Amino acid sequence: MKLSIIVCAYNEKNTILTVLERIQQVDFGSDVEKEIIVVDNCSTDGTRDLLKTITAPNVKVIYQPKNMGKGMSIRTGFAHSSGEYAVIQDADLEYHPNELPKLLNEARRHNAAAVFGSRVLGGHAKYKYAHAYLGVRVLTTITNVLFGGTLTDVATAIKMVKVDVFQKLNLVCSGFDLDFELPDKLLLAGYAIREVAIDYSPRTYEEGKKIQVSDGLRAVVIMLRDRFL
Repeated sequence: MKLSIIVCAYNEKNTILTVLERIQQVDFGSDVEKEIIVVDNCSTDGTRDLLKTITAPNVKVIYQPKNMGKGMSIRTGFAHSSGEYAVIQDADLEYHPNELPKLLNEARRHNAAAVFGSRVLGGHAKYKYAHAYLGVRVLTTITNVLFGGTLTDVATAIKMVKVDVFQKLNLVCSGFDLDFELPDKLLLAGYAIREVAIDYSPRTYEEGKKIQVSDGLRAVVIMLRDRFL
């Protein structure tokens, strides 16, 4: 089978090549072909120059003409995916690519429509900021109440979904809010979302963390929209 790995990048010159190298080193099994799709969201720090040096035949780089948001990068990546499953992998070092086989194994074992990597399963949650931890707990609870889910970490960036399922969901968000629109619409459509525990190395805002409190408020608006409108 083929797995598409979508790497969303915006001003990640210090980590992008390391992340891609680590993805290439991950062993998914002899029967799995890796397709790596990098979507650069109009970086201005030299990330694009580094991406232009990549020659690996299994890597496709898409350059957005302007900053269109992470959600749009994810949707663009899925639109160009030729794998049975596609998984979202950030271009920083918060999420470790060597955790991805856990999601694929779970997906194949259960023929799952979607598998998320949970940062809190197993009781080893690690966060730099208390408001980030509490925010994820609140947003996860709201998702479960409104959409009948049993998730533990709705805000995780590591989400693996069958490509044909993703393309049926009519996703419209273009920012970080797509991280919440995606589980909303999966659950509304009747798909179960499975989770596996993953390791996670959170970074600070000084180290490049981009998500803000306002993104959490926007997520609540998206949930209410999807549930009631």
